Amino acid sequence: MREESEKVTRKKRVDPMLKAAGWSIILYQAGMDLSRFSKFALEEFPTENGPADYALCLDGKIVAVIEAKNVTLGPQNVLTQAERYAAGISGSPFNYSGFRVPFLYSTNGEIIWYHDVRNSLNRSRMVAKFHTPDALAERLREKFEVSCQRLAERDNAHSMIRPYQAEANAAIEQAIRDRKRQMLVAMATGTSKTYTMVNRVFRLMESGVAKRILFLVDRRALATQAVLGKILE
Repeated sequence: MREESEKVTRKKRVDPMLKAAGWSIILYQAGMDLSRFSKFALEEFPTENGPADYALCLDGKIVAVIEAKNVTLGPQNVLTQAERYAAGISGSPFNYSGFRVPFLYSTNGEIIWYHDVRNSLNRSRMVAKFHTPDALAERLREKFEVSCQRLAERDNAHSMIRPYQAEANAAIEQAIRDRKRQMLVAMATGTSKTYTMVNRVFRLMESGVAKRILFLVDRRALATQAVLGKILE
């Protein structure tokens, strides 16, 4: 079976994913005025370290670099190439420890690896699809560090919260500040796990750390408890 080339992977697999996310794809031309472009994926975008496979242009600024490899290669380690291109973009208003864009992607047309380089604690991770232009714009607007500081400064002193519940939520908040993306909180029966999580949701949304939270339960009674807990909050 003939191996699929990188060019075929890009046209057959990567281009459709970018278009599905709302990006228009065009080949970069020398002298192109970026200020006229928004929501575009520019192919073969020149950098001081070689041409990037794609550069995502939003409101006239390059906000992301995508490195594509053929489908037989794993994309995680390819992020180092995206980093090299990101460091070689000239005239960028961004600078995050030498990276001249905030977002990096690598893909083999099936798996997408993503890294937000704006904070050294952020870790690269796999995502299901490319972010839409609106999603990246929202990420650029968010002030996560400011929201985390606001959360840290607000005492968890609600009259109904018990000391061990406040302690559990304090540990969660510290993990969020440390950029942890997965956490497991285990509490014994009767310790009011639902109310603890209602308190957690309230604090995250009030501080601005979170804007949308999915609260899943396996019984309607737990959903009712959560609603009542929010009312009491």
